[in-house]
Amino acid sequence: MSSDDEALIDSAIFQEPSGYYPPPKLATFESRILQSGETLRLRLVGHNPLWVVTDYLYDHKESLVRGRDILELGAGAGLPSIAAAIWGAKNVLVTDYPDEDLVENMMINVDAATDVFPSSSSIIAVQGHVWGADAEPLLANLPSGRRGFDTLVLADLLFNHSQHTALVSTIQATLSRSPDAKALVFFTPYTPWKFDKDMAFFDLARLGGFEVNQVVKRIMDKVMFKDDRGDELLRRTVFGYELSWNDLDV
Repeated sequence: MSSDDEALIDSAIFQEPSGYYPPPKLATFESRILQSGETLRLRLVGHNPLWVVTDYLYDHKESLVRGRDILELGAGAGLPSIAAAIWGAKNVLVTDYPDEDLVENMMINVDAATDVFPSSSSIIAVQGHVWGADAEPLLANLPSGRRGFDTLVLADLLFNHSQHTALVSTIQATLSRSPDAKALVFFTPYTPWKFDKDMAFFDLARLGGFEVNQVVKRIMDKVMFKDDRGDELLRRTVFGYELSWNDLDV
């Protein structure tokens, strides 16, 4: 047998069979009309964003958005961040895991929204970040002298139970130590039998120095993922909480 024949046999032995790897997740698009009237067309990869937190930001834009520095963690499509830039935030930082596709997706959505940003647009940037890692690269986006963001947005992240400690650590490192600084944590329990584990995040937050207040409980018309199992009512419910520092001298 020739060396070429042997190479062909070796190649066939170690070649993964057809269908071995899952197909790549295809990007989909979804349009959203903001309460202020602008239409955003978002590129989604793998999941849909949670719209309710964006509505909450609009309803409280004078206290949570306008003139404030905003950081979104695990942004995905980045809808809340883009909306905040439209509604007068001073600086907006859109972040997610530093995966090339995730970062590119955020950049595509920010670029696509440029036409609807006001002429006096806020500064909006995109950056990869691993929760729990050094926060200095995030804080470097703030104006000189600032050491924290006024509003943090965490939408649909609590299903990742193993990362709760890292999320709390990042909130501690990036939320401005000010009485009016808020971290918004919104989620839907897609696996209702793990709801207690979702809620355990807030126990960690309290231990980490935060006051926790529920601000939203909205039941949606339908579930996000119809084939999931478990309590349908719970899977249609969006919970929203505000975190603020409880140990400040005021």
